[in-house]
Amino acid sequence: MVPAIELNNGVRMPTLGFGVYKISDEEVERAVRAAVEAGYRSIDTATLYRNERGVGSAVRASGLPREELFVTTKLWNTEHGHDQALRAFDTSLRELGLDYVDLYLIHWPVPSEDRYVETWRALEKILADGRARAIGVSNFKQSHLRRLLDETDVVPAVNQVELHPKLQQPELRGFHQEHGIVTEAWAPLARGGDLLGEQVIRTVAAKHGKSPAQAVLRWHLEMGHVVIPKSVTPQRIAENIEVFDFELDSQDIAAIATLECGGRTGADPDELGL
Repeated sequence: MVPAIELNNGVRMPTLGFGVYKISDEEVERAVRAAVEAGYRSIDTATLYRNERGVGSAVRASGLPREELFVTTKLWNTEHGHDQALRAFDTSLRELGLDYVDLYLIHWPVPSEDRYVETWRALEKILADGRARAIGVSNFKQSHLRRLLDETDVVPAVNQVELHPKLQQPELRGFHQEHGIVTEAWAPLARGGDLLGEQVIRTVAAKHGKSPAQAVLRWHLEMGHVVIPKSVTPQRIAENIEVFDFELDSQDIAAIATLECGGRTGADPDELGL
């Protein structure tokens, strides 16, 4: 159901996945099972979410071969540093109950600590050892990415950043394209109903007989982003994946472009610390 994009190391990743931020460990297993039943094959978790154990249980209970599911997790800010990162990865893998993850990300650069370069070298080892099929980063700006490109050996496969019609980040997306880094969007619906209530979004959605959320998710796909919507409601989980049977036209894209206002809903990566 979901097309895949090829990462810069040849690994294929679904263009639409299921995010599990703020879903409790008890609730996440049920939510992931609903997602898998709806057709999702990519699950995005993190140490911060405290639900890796539930995600792993759902993956094992899915009945699908492990290679059919793409599992992402992330290293939290307090675990920066080479040796700390290796230990944190071991903990995540143990919590998940898996032999490997498909994608491992540095969750935030935490530039105040200035350790993300040595942390990245730990991820390079994890990749070389075959315990992650691909490695990447999250919430990195161009300056952070440039240091990795200049000082380390492996180009990140993915940068997962806050991205939605009100925060479109064209310069960062251009940098990604130039260096073969896939852009992945968190908060693709901008957290909350303000974006979905915008008249532009409602007009585009009505034009295609879709919901406002489906229109926004389709916009992400048209822009070449990997996207990871999150919900715990089975109906909404199913609705969010029904975005491959229509396309936006150039007028739709131009209309949505007018919503750009630099509106972050999360932290500025240069400012977030431990």
